[in-house]
Amino acid sequence: MFYLLLSQNTRLRMKPFLKITSAVLLLFNGIGAFYGGLHLILHPDGSSIGLSTDWLKHSSFDSFFIPGLVLFLVNGLFDFFVLWQLVFNKSNSGVYVVAQGTVLCGWILIQILLLQSVYFLHYLLGGVGLALMFLGYFLRRKQKSSATSF
Repeated sequence: MFYLLLSQNTRLRMKPFLKITSAVLLLFNGIGAFYGGLHLILHPDGSSIGLSTDWLKHSSFDSFFIPGLVLFLVNGLFDFFVLWQLVFNKSNSGVYVVAQGTVLCGWILIQILLLQSVYFLHYLLGGVGLALMFLGYFLRRKQKSSATSF
């Protein structure tokens, strides 16, 4: 609804803003997930990034290896794939941005359920996930309107 209230000129200028903001958030999340996931894979006890396996007491995991692998692949590598799609103007990049935001929000919710605790980073990264979902939605709308304007 908000999008429809904007003038055509404002909507044209929004696409670079949407892409740049999405790219920054994807880069922020991707670097963190890549770094954290790699450390958890290489040091499954969490010691290299200051985590304790005591955090896993309510989960079915004995170490951080599996969560680290999922973090590395799903929120790290997939995030960089989505960023590549966005930077190189692939036709479905908006859909991928929404998907990554959804994956990130799901990851955060699963973490909260397994840890049975909420930390500052859950709020921060949950907000990043929601922002990616909204940004991707508007990017997709811009992509659809650009494709039909020929």
